[in-house]
Amino acid sequence: MANSFKTKMLLTASALTIGAFGVVPNALAQDEERSAIDVLTDEIVVTATKKAGGENVQDTNIAISAFGADQLEAFQVRNISDLSFKAPNVQLDEVGTVKGTANFSIRGLGVNSSIPSIDPAVGVFVDGVYLGVNTGVVFDTFDIDSVEVLRGPQGVLFGRNVTGGAVLLNTGNPTDEFTAKVKGTAESGLIGTGGNYTIQGVVSGPLGGGLKAKLGAYYNNDRGFHENLFDPALVAGTPFAFVASPAAIAANDLENSNFGLSETYIIRGALEYDGREGLNLLAKFEYGDSVGDGPAAQSSINGSGVGSFATNLLGLPSQSFDRDTFDFAVNTRGFQDTEWVQFSFKTDLDVAFGDGTITNIFGYRDFDQTASSDIDASILPIFDANVGIAQEQISNEIRYNGRFFDDRLDFTAGFFYFSQDINYSEQRRVFSAAAGAILNIDGGGIQDTETYGIFAAGEYDVTDRFSINAGLRYSDETKEADIALIQFLGGPSCVVEGTSIPGDQACVLDEFPTFSTNNLSPKVGVGFEALDNLRFYAHWARAFRAGGFNLRNTAADVTDPLQSPGPFQDERLDSFEIGFKSEPIPGARINAAFFFNTIDDLQREINLAGGPAVVQQVITNAADAEIYGFEVDAIWPLTDNFLVNGSIGVVESNLTDIFVNLLAPTPAELSTTVPDAAFDLEIPRLAPFTASAGFTYFQDFGFGNVTFNGNYARRDQTFFTDNNLGFIPAQDRIDASIQYDVPNTGVNLTVYGKNLLDDVIFGGDTQLSNGTFSPLGKGRVFGVEITVEY
Repeated sequence: MANSFKTKMLLTASALTIGAFGVVPNALAQDEERSAIDVLTDEIVVTATKKAGGENVQDTNIAISAFGADQLEAFQVRNISDLSFKAPNVQLDEVGTVKGTANFSIRGLGVNSSIPSIDPAVGVFVDGVYLGVNTGVVFDTFDIDSVEVLRGPQGVLFGRNVTGGAVLLNTGNPTDEFTAKVKGTAESGLIGTGGNYTIQGVVSGPLGGGLKAKLGAYYNNDRGFHENLFDPALVAGTPFAFVASPAAIAANDLENSNFGLSETYIIRGALEYDGREGLNLLAKFEYGDSVGDGPAAQSSINGSGVGSFATNLLGLPSQSFDRDTFDFAVNTRGFQDTEWVQFSFKTDLDVAFGDGTITNIFGYRDFDQTASSDIDASILPIFDANVGIAQEQISNEIRYNGRFFDDRLDFTAGFFYFSQDINYSEQRRVFSAAAGAILNIDGGGIQDTETYGIFAAGEYDVTDRFSINAGLRYSDETKEADIALIQFLGGPSCVVEGTSIPGDQACVLDEFPTFSTNNLSPKVGVGFEALDNLRFYAHWARAFRAGGFNLRNTAADVTDPLQSPGPFQDERLDSFEIGFKSEPIPGARINAAFFFNTIDDLQREINLAGGPAVVQQVITNAADAEIYGFEVDAIWPLTDNFLVNGSIGVVESNLTDIFVNLLAPTPAELSTTVPDAAFDLEIPRLAPFTASAGFTYFQDFGFGNVTFNGNYARRDQTFFTDNNLGFIPAQDRIDASIQYDVPNTGVNLTVYGKNLLDDVIFGGDTQLSNGTFSPLGKGRVFGVEITVEY
């Protein structure tokens, strides 16, 4: 362990110990009358432990950052990614290749790809329903009751693919009394960027006879933050002059145009029956549709920012951009067209046995997306890609929770079933210098998944202050895949059946050996309440990330196990964690955790530039590793109307054994001797240091209440590729808002700014042949929001 890391741990541990046991001022120790500041200090009930009725987040023996509805509004959260800078050691980033695709990472465990057959390391659950693919996760959210970010493996209660953690989104339930809420938002970046406009509303209330209903609608029209700096003069007189013809420019709306346009509709409904004692039925439905541009992306030589891949490769004039700017130029606008339907039905039934509750959650989701992206991110038609994804899933979980032995044992047990079908098409349009033409390189595949799990967990109170907890889950999974090689077709394009992407003919698919696995995920821990306001916990847990197939198959030799699309095997994580949760004074919280993880058969999505496909992605079990670190988050009311909050996260990693040459320039060389330099590589999407500091100030000025919010966050540079050539820059981010509540009207007005330092952030940094594909996020934006609530 590095000396710098030890120093950080010791300093933080000392500071937290003082904070947890320090002297409490008498004035703050007394009960105070509630004020608007309580929005951020209210008790939050979480569903993470799957106990009936939920549990206070401070009483759980796991590291959780929880955000209630009022907190989400105060932070101007528009989608899950907005929470990336609100919790330590958490990165809830969108990859940027295709809109809505998550590349979430917690405690250094995540993915760095848009391949839909890759299972996540951070699972996402909406109203208790697991989302089976990363695609379609990061879309606009509204009417959210709470978000729970669970750090560390959650294998016992949530199954596979939660080695890094889990994100739980709980949408709003119907209310006992009639309520109506309408919110309108308008925001924009600097002069010259388009506006971003949102209107949303929710109506909820009783229907009679024990029935309650809710209906919500959301509409967003984003007119584009970025500006495409495409210069037609640079390609005039070249073989690619056709991309700068008046017709081509008009068709793509290229020159000096707003970029990043999108239009999104979401309709959400819920119906709840609570008319019989001990029985509750809750059905929820969501329909969404989103259309818009492809990614705004920079390309640079090896990430140096000196020019674009395509123009330098061919010796043509270059448009050069500074890596620290939002400047970019592409010849293809691209597009995304996404539609989804999801449904959940939850049943809670109280039973006499153990004074417990039986809960059943059924879920269904149908997701369809077509998209087109300018992957070379340059002014020339060198590498464009069209993708089509069709995903359908069905799941059901039934569980029991009750208490036994004079209320000392809290026991949960259940059964989980999940089935998913993925159809994936990818069409690459790549310029071949040898052929002097743009050729089709098409492929994709179909993957069917079936999973079931049986789990049990219990927490036993040995004394009033000391408890032990244990759990075990058995999981069984089967995956079947038919996959095509992404290869030169030259003439007609091909498409995988079941996707909406157009094509001239069906791709020829080859059947691969079935992937089948089963495993046990145990957990053992203890909890100790040292004081009424101080609780310690410690545990060991094991979790698995599922193996499977690579539907983006570019293997030159499918008989080579390192190039083959699979199957690759499960990744196993063993985690040791110790932490505490404290409430030194009313409304204050200081929570901390120290963790040490060992990962066997670490799965990596290895990006390799070159070859006829321009970029190749190989998925394999590449290494064994260690990841260790600590995190702390705190909230403290200095007065009854002034509150501060902050967090710190530190993560370090070591590759203890490496099975493939991560520094290999081509897939064929992955099997060569691993050089010593490979052991110095950092794991992608692992930020060594994250931190945040913020405040909330509330004041009644007589003419109305005003709330001021400000937050600063820091995230270190992370790498995007396993050879560490691709990277995502460090970011310093400041967000701020002022909210005015009009007295006795239910109306409030908020003015806010996001990313006020205008820091550049990339979703990824894929290495191509002499260049990169780096999708850009948004820079500085200012907005105004009006809410009317009845």
